[in-house]
Amino acid sequence: MAAPVLAATTAATSVVSVATATSLADDKADQIKQRADYIRKNYAKFEYRIPMRDGKLLFTVVYVPNDANGNKRYPILLNRTPYSVAPYGADQYKTQLGPTAEYEKDGFIFAYQDVRGTYMSEGEFVNMRPHIDQKKTVSDIDESSDTYDSIEWMIKHLPNNNGKVGQWGNSYPGFYTSAGAIDSHPALKAVSPQAPIADWFRGDDMHRNGAFNLQMAFGFFYSFGQPRPQPVASAGWKNFNFGTPDGYQFFLDLGSVANANTRYFKNGIPFWNEITAHPNYDHFWQSRNILPHLKNIKAAVLTVGGWYDTEDLYGPLNTYKSIEKQNPGIQNTLVIGPWTHGGWFRSDGDKVGDANFGYRTVETYQPIELAFFKHYLKTGDKPALPEAWMFETGANRWRGFEQWPPKDSKDQALYFQADGKLSFKAPANQDAQFDEYISDPAKPVPYTTEIGTRWSNQYVAADQRFATRRPDVLTWQSEVLEKDVTLAGPLTADLFVSVTGTDADFVVKLIDVNPPNLETDPQTNRGNQQTLVRGEPFRARFRDGFETAKPLIPNQVTKVKFGINDVFHTFQRGHRIMVQVQSSWFPFIDRNPQSFVPNIYEAKDSDFIKATHKVYHSSSQPSALHVKVLPALDQ
Repeated sequence: MAAPVLAATTAATSVVSVATATSLADDKADQIKQRADYIRKNYAKFEYRIPMRDGKLLFTVVYVPNDANGNKRYPILLNRTPYSVAPYGADQYKTQLGPTAEYEKDGFIFAYQDVRGTYMSEGEFVNMRPHIDQKKTVSDIDESSDTYDSIEWMIKHLPNNNGKVGQWGNSYPGFYTSAGAIDSHPALKAVSPQAPIADWFRGDDMHRNGAFNLQMAFGFFYSFGQPRPQPVASAGWKNFNFGTPDGYQFFLDLGSVANANTRYFKNGIPFWNEITAHPNYDHFWQSRNILPHLKNIKAAVLTVGGWYDTEDLYGPLNTYKSIEKQNPGIQNTLVIGPWTHGGWFRSDGDKVGDANFGYRTVETYQPIELAFFKHYLKTGDKPALPEAWMFETGANRWRGFEQWPPKDSKDQALYFQADGKLSFKAPANQDAQFDEYISDPAKPVPYTTEIGTRWSNQYVAADQRFATRRPDVLTWQSEVLEKDVTLAGPLTADLFVSVTGTDADFVVKLIDVNPPNLETDPQTNRGNQQTLVRGEPFRARFRDGFETAKPLIPNQVTKVKFGINDVFHTFQRGHRIMVQVQSSWFPFIDRNPQSFVPNIYEAKDSDFIKATHKVYHSSSQPSALHVKVLPALDQ
């Protein structure tokens, strides 16, 4: 007789859930409307075409507080974007101007600019335009010079500005913010590159350690950055028609990456053609790495990122690092929270995937960001921020450090052992030992259990039991932890491998395993959940450097060592630490054919072969994940 009661309860719960979701949606819509109404009533909009040193005009929209007058002056907050400053027309207003509504109430002159060659701005658009260190003529332009010229014009021509400028932007606009900080204009006092793109081959967006992000690049470049004969306000974004909701099957049916042009793009996507023409880290990609050029920065810097950013975590970590190294003495702060891409202003930051942080983490960060801009652009108090303000996942708390990684974190290694064991002790057995699996490109390991054509932003904290149960995924795990273990800083995979083919990818994943009886609430049992903490692929052809691809020698033991983005995570007592190794992560990463071809993007379908991969673990071949261990607070 319990079943009918349960059914009734479930139905009632479902009705309540739907009602709650509807109410939340209504509240959100009301908040958006109130914010838009406030902007419309309190700001005046103007449109300008700002001349650059080479004569090109960049379309810029400016919103000025209505109470600005001779006695009331405001700083300029600039956002440069390739994604349009729409809506166009002096009587058409944005529904939000700053990262949060508090900016609009506090009062800034908000400036939005279509970058060169996009929408209503003149000139030619260049993806990740290379920086020019030595500019000799007016024709030597880049994003740094365009920013400088824009600021120079606005300071001189926008009424009632206070002579100070701040710049911010997320993702691609984050790259433009980084570029704008180089050789800073004297009026540029504060910049916040948020999830900034830094290097599209090494770690951001389109590649991970040389492995191609097929799903993201395919959908993105189908629409983005297409040539246009003249400035236009209605370029719009067009989505590719996959003809199915099943992205895994679509890309599996696609076969080789070479088939994308043959079947769909017809050589009509310029940057896709550039990607496939440059499979190695040659000058084309190196020139688009902004990190070596982050010099002569005078503005205060607040770099922001998210531990769960599936697009740009490499960017903020290395932007902070490069600015710190190349600009001694400036204010340089790093904030990394438990967020997906742009989650610090697009979400509550309370959960990602199967990880729940227990509260709205953005509420801790957002006032800090506003205080940063108010201090450097107005007369606000300096925020009491350490150099690195980082969210510790696993323990779910914020912590501050004088530098990142923390100076007291110690290098250690998690060694792979026999029988699937993982230990901080190196293996003692001198005999060659290995675990093996068959990697079959016809049946690649999925990176998520979600069904969709767009890349997932939730897989980064997803339960990995679906992968553990596959025969082509190797798993090692520690004993139950008797005390907390906190990892803080970059990871390095150090693998001794052999393959029967001549090429291979290796994906290394760090995983937090819950106790078997863990319950977080009456509705959810998280017992034995295997939550992904960090995962990165590596294309083994680049084991001796990304500039040159080299085939593997069949059946020869080879060392493959590569860096993995930082973590700040506590594995609590009672949990286990797990590491997994596999050779596909599809379709987030394209399939490796496993037979070497000089240009992997020109591989034929016949080049894709099944291969046996071995991972060795002995005293002479100690495969391991190198980590930085921070003394735990909870002992």
